[in-house]
Amino acid sequence: MQAKPISSGTQTFSILRENDYTYVDKTGFVFKMASSATRYYFLARPRRFGKSLLVSTLRAYFEGRRELFRGLEIDALEKEWNAHPVLHFDMSRAKQLSRDELRQNLSEQLEQYEAIYGRKRDSGTPGDRFFNLVERAHEQTGRKVVLLIDEYDAPILDVVHDDARLEEIRGVMRNFYSPIKACDGILRFVFITGITKFSQLSIFSELNNLLNISTLKAYSAICGITEEEMVTQLAGHIELLAEEEGISRDEAIQKLKEMYDGYHFAWPSPDIYNPYSLLKALLTREVKSFWFESGTPTYLVQMLNKFKVIPQEIGGQECRITSFDAPTEGMTSAVPLLYQSGYLTIKGYDKECELYTLDYPNREVRLGLAESLLANYVERPNEIVDLAGKMRRQVLRHDFDGALKLMQATFSAIPYCAGANTEGHYQSLLLLAFTLLGFKVEAEVRTATGRIDLVLWTAERLYLLELKIGGSAVEALAQIDERNYAGKFALEKLPVTKVGVTFNTETRTLGEWLIE
Repeated sequence: MQAKPISSGTQTFSILRENDYTYVDKTGFVFKMASSATRYYFLARPRRFGKSLLVSTLRAYFEGRRELFRGLEIDALEKEWNAHPVLHFDMSRAKQLSRDELRQNLSEQLEQYEAIYGRKRDSGTPGDRFFNLVERAHEQTGRKVVLLIDEYDAPILDVVHDDARLEEIRGVMRNFYSPIKACDGILRFVFITGITKFSQLSIFSELNNLLNISTLKAYSAICGITEEEMVTQLAGHIELLAEEEGISRDEAIQKLKEMYDGYHFAWPSPDIYNPYSLLKALLTREVKSFWFESGTPTYLVQMLNKFKVIPQEIGGQECRITSFDAPTEGMTSAVPLLYQSGYLTIKGYDKECELYTLDYPNREVRLGLAESLLANYVERPNEIVDLAGKMRRQVLRHDFDGALKLMQATFSAIPYCAGANTEGHYQSLLLLAFTLLGFKVEAEVRTATGRIDLVLWTAERLYLLELKIGGSAVEALAQIDERNYAGKFALEKLPVTKVGVTFNTETRTLGEWLIE
């Protein structure tokens, strides 16, 4: 089947269009923003979620490059196509820099436009130069200026755990962004993207007219790929994937859905697929974890450690929107960072109580985060990753006893990290190991009579696991029956296997277990 080629990693709109590469049409959102009375926008989305491509699309639109938009939704909507001077700053180029290095980076980004519009001799700080640049661009073109700032928070995220350095870097960025409000009369449009939401006062000074569209229903699909977009605009690539995998088209869609779908940035909202991973899977015709290829961002692991977050506490949270769509500086839990970074997403909403349910969006995130956190529990995490593959094979063969024997042998040979002396530590390790099997797994699942330590779902069976530290497998198994944990899952119509398992703190591995 014919399908336009996918360009891996390209975030430049003009390159995609000029080379006739696959482009999922988001130009309707571009027109909606550009034709609105609102001129200042902010959008937060996780990394590799299409923010830079959106910014590049906005740039081409405001430069009046109509030829790039032929055949797209906006082509039938826009009648004028006026060209404006566009100042586009990419802050992802300013990661992991000292204060002085950051100032130098900002200077270099300013210079590329000063070469076009000139620079006043008395320009001082990057903020002064920024203000003068906007003025000169307006004066020389006679048109209002468009300002695009991509990944505004990139310089800040790497130091968010370090209060002293955070204030230094934030001070430089505050100075740089400070002229925006003063330029209001000569700005046509301002669009700022980032991963996290810092308070406006701390970064954007008095810019109080910035519309945050991050959680608005009308813009929930502005980045990422909806299922409708996938099955229509990427239909040819789905057929090719199905052919490669030797499965039906519907089976291919289901595999993609389980792995990459599940994001919601408002409620209700269409299901949103991670665009980076989805397109990479269709390009390589292989469904696997791509989002974590470059590793989990350092700042996330550092913040999880700072707040002493354990795996059992990450998913299945109920909270108000102010708890997760909140500024990340001064936060008292890791929830805002987990949500805004894409490790948690909205899965439901109780309108009466104004409570949102946050959970992992999909299998890719669940697996990737589990693998990233293993280093907090054992000194050789790769051995647990290898163990998971072997255990998965045993579980698929309905040999849970064999899977536990593999776990027992592997755990006994791996050195533990410091602090491995609590029930929570071992439960966390077991949760991570079972998560890496690739099945759905949840910890501390609430029932009317208590909490189940671990619940593992496969396509054909449901496993209930009760863990005891210093107890017996008989006691663990009896607790599952006495509290009728299986009753909670009666409607799922899956055979239930009950597992009582103990952990031996002296040998630091599984002790005994009973399977019923």
